[in-house]
Amino acid sequence: MRHLLKEKIEQANQEAFEKLSKAQPTLIGLGTAAEDIPEMDKKTILHAGPPVKWENMSGPLKGAIMGGLIYEGLAKDEEEAVKLAESGEITFDSCHHHSAVGPMAGVITASMPVWIVENTTFGNKAYCTLNEGLGKVLRYGAYSEEVIDRLNWIEKTLAPVLKETIERSGPIDLQTLIAQVIQMGDEGHNRNKAGTSLLIRELAPFLVQTSFDSKVKSDVLTFLHGNDHSFLNLTMPAFKSSLDPLENTPYCTLVYSMARNGTEFGIRVAGLGNRWFTGPAAVIDGLFFPGYSKEDANPDIGDSVICETAGAGGFAMAAAIPIVQFVGGTPQDAMNFTKSMYEITQGENTSFKVPVLDFKGTPTGIDIRKVVETGILPVINTGIAHKDAGVGQVGAGLVRPPLNCFEEALEAFAESVGIS
Repeated sequence: MRHLLKEKIEQANQEAFEKLSKAQPTLIGLGTAAEDIPEMDKKTILHAGPPVKWENMSGPLKGAIMGGLIYEGLAKDEEEAVKLAESGEITFDSCHHHSAVGPMAGVITASMPVWIVENTTFGNKAYCTLNEGLGKVLRYGAYSEEVIDRLNWIEKTLAPVLKETIERSGPIDLQTLIAQVIQMGDEGHNRNKAGTSLLIRELAPFLVQTSFDSKVKSDVLTFLHGNDHSFLNLTMPAFKSSLDPLENTPYCTLVYSMARNGTEFGIRVAGLGNRWFTGPAAVIDGLFFPGYSKEDANPDIGDSVICETAGAGGFAMAAAIPIVQFVGGTPQDAMNFTKSMYEITQGENTSFKVPVLDFKGTPTGIDIRKVVETGILPVINTGIAHKDAGVGQVGAGLVRPPLNCFEEALEAFAESVGIS
C-alpha cells in the first residue's frame, strides 16, 4: 500500500515538475486591474500573502491600503482611509486568489495598470502592477503626496506609453529573458540590473515609434533606466503563470505558492488545492539603511517569494554573488544557499542555469516531504519594510519560512491520501 502510494507521489511530483519546465510565460499586454483581473472592482483591494483581516494587518500593509484608497479617490486623507477600511465596505483578498501577485504589501486597486502575462503552454494568465522604484513607495506602506503623485504618473503617463509600445512590439518571451538574466548576474528577485536592461532593449525600438511626444518618451525611458526593479514586476507574474497549472495535481507534494502578508507566511501545495498553511512571518536578518535597525523592521512581507517557489531568487543566489552586498552575507554564503536548496527540491530547472556551478540548473520544485525530513527551509532574499505605516523601505536581507507551514501541510496531505 505505502509502496504504491510512494510511486503515485513520485509520478505526480514529476508530472508537476514537467509542467513547470514546459511553461512559456509571455508578456502579451498592459491593462487595468478592474478590467483585466478576475473578480476585481472599485471596492476590492488585493494584497500580498494569504488572506488577512484589517485588524490583523501589519503597519506597511495598512499603509499601502490607505494609500490605495486615497489614490482611488475613495478617501481624501489618512483618517478617512482608516475609517473606510474599518467600515466593512471594502473587500480585501489575496492577490493569489485573482491570478495576480504583488511585491511587498502587494496592494492592487481598481485603477492601477497591470502587466498581463500568459503562460502560452497552458493558456492561463497572471497579473502584476508596474514597479514604482525603491524607497518611499506604496508597496512599502508609504502613502504621502509624492507616493500618490507617482502612482498617478504611472497610470496616466507610463502605462499608456508602455501599452502602445507592447502593441507595436508584439508578445515578449519572458522565459528566455529570465534564463538570460540568470546567466548575466541576476537571480530574478532582488537583483534585476540585467533584467531591466534587457527589458529596455526589447521595448526601446518600439517605444520611440509611439505617438507620444519626445519629452514623454524620454521621461518613460529615464524612469525605467533609473529603476533597476522594473523587471521584478514581470518576473513575478511570469513565475505565477508558470506555477498555477500545478494546482490540484493529485498526490503532488510540491509547493506551488509561497507568500507573506507581513503577519503570516503561507504556502499552498499542488495536491491540496487552494488551501493555505500558515505560520508567523519572521523578522528579516539583513542590511539596513542609515538610521534604521532590526527594531524598525516589519516581519516578512510580499508575493515576490513566488520567485523562490519557481527556482529563482534565493535558490539562484550562486548566479548573483554580488547580491550579498545588498542583502548581507558573503560570496560563499550565496554559493551555499543555492547548493543546500537541491536537498529539498524535485530537480534542476532546465532553463535557469548557474555558470559557477558548471551551468547546473537552479534547484526547483520545493517538496514538503523533503523540507520536513531534512529541516532545511527555503532561503529567501527580500526587501525590508518599516513596521509603521507611511515610512517605506528600510533595508534588505535574508529570511526563511516557519517550519510549521510545511509540517501542517504534510499532515494534511497524509490525511488526504489516507495515511493516519
